[in-house]
Amino acid sequence: MSSTSSSPRPAEAPASQRLMSLDALRGLDMFFIVGMEEVFEALSEMFPMEPTLNNRLQHAPWAGFHFYDLIFPLFAFIIGVSLVFSLSKAVVTEGKGPASIKILKRTVILIFLGILTYRGIADGVDRIRLLGVLQRLALCSCGAGLAFVWLNKKGLIALTVGLLLGYWALLTFVPVPGFGAGDFTEGHNLTNYVDKMYLPFRKWDGDHDPEGLLSTLPAIASSLLGVFAGLLLRNPKVEPARKVRTLVIWGVAGIVAALLWHLQFPIIKKIWSSSFVLLTAGISSLLLAFFYQIIDVSNRRAWCQPFVWIGTNAITIYLIAHVVSLDKLAARFVGGPIQKSLEGTHHGLGNLLVALLGVTFSFLICRFFYQRKIFLRV
Repeated sequence: MSSTSSSPRPAEAPASQRLMSLDALRGLDMFFIVGMEEVFEALSEMFPMEPTLNNRLQHAPWAGFHFYDLIFPLFAFIIGVSLVFSLSKAVVTEGKGPASIKILKRTVILIFLGILTYRGIADGVDRIRLLGVLQRLALCSCGAGLAFVWLNKKGLIALTVGLLLGYWALLTFVPVPGFGAGDFTEGHNLTNYVDKMYLPFRKWDGDHDPEGLLSTLPAIASSLLGVFAGLLLRNPKVEPARKVRTLVIWGVAGIVAALLWHLQFPIIKKIWSSSFVLLTAGISSLLLAFFYQIIDVSNRRAWCQPFVWIGTNAITIYLIAHVVSLDKLAARFVGGPIQKSLEGTHHGLGNLLVALLGVTFSFLICRFFYQRKIFLRV
């Protein structure tokens, strides 16, 4: 279904305008990816929490939803929002073909970089992790980006609904050898079975992977839902207050729909269930509404500047954190006797100092790039 006069990207559309709220939200998300997990671990050592509360700060082992389960799909959602601003001008000025080629080139580069972040071939060819976090983000960006370029709004809606319902139907009605159909437990579901049979090389969870083959389809839907939010924010005919209200309504609706769907199709991050997509997209929409209202509508921006530094070079700091290991770098400054002496004062304090310095390095590196207007793009 090609773009028509009802396309969300008219030729007279204004040039893309960067939203500080979007950069800040992306930066906050990346902030948790590149260092806050270690900070939380150190804090839990210093102030032991109830096991239930402590578990809530980790990923859910399987079904259910914990705090850290939001970080990854929030980034996928933000990718969709960003695509509207980055691709709209390219489609008008360069055409759909060249824009699509750029998308495909970027996807290949990001997949290659993602493989390198998991040590590439350092542990042998058989230990290559073909699919992972950065690879999934690349495929989400590719799928949602090509859809945005070539489909009109009705086509985008049809594709998103088709991905979510199609994935649900596959896992609900297609039988898995030895377990039958509609079994969503780990190792018994179609998503894990497809990885076991068809995903080569190293898999994160033994014979299956949380960023595997089949679950990439609903992950693309996460970015497509972000595209709709981007179309709303970029629409000059909609007042800012109405944009905020609409994002809030979409967010609440997504959460309610997810909780209802959870009764039959559980919220499971590791297979990226359709209910998980709706829940995380709903929460992401609420967060985007909050950031947009505070930063771009109310113009209260001073507090978010450190997150903007990270958000404008998110992939760069992600790669740096994986290649350099900022925690190990921090330990060179405050490790050894300093860390041990602090641990003697209070258990976990030395580890906390190392973790906080590692996070500080992330901010400083991104600030360095931002102040010099260095924005590394793939």
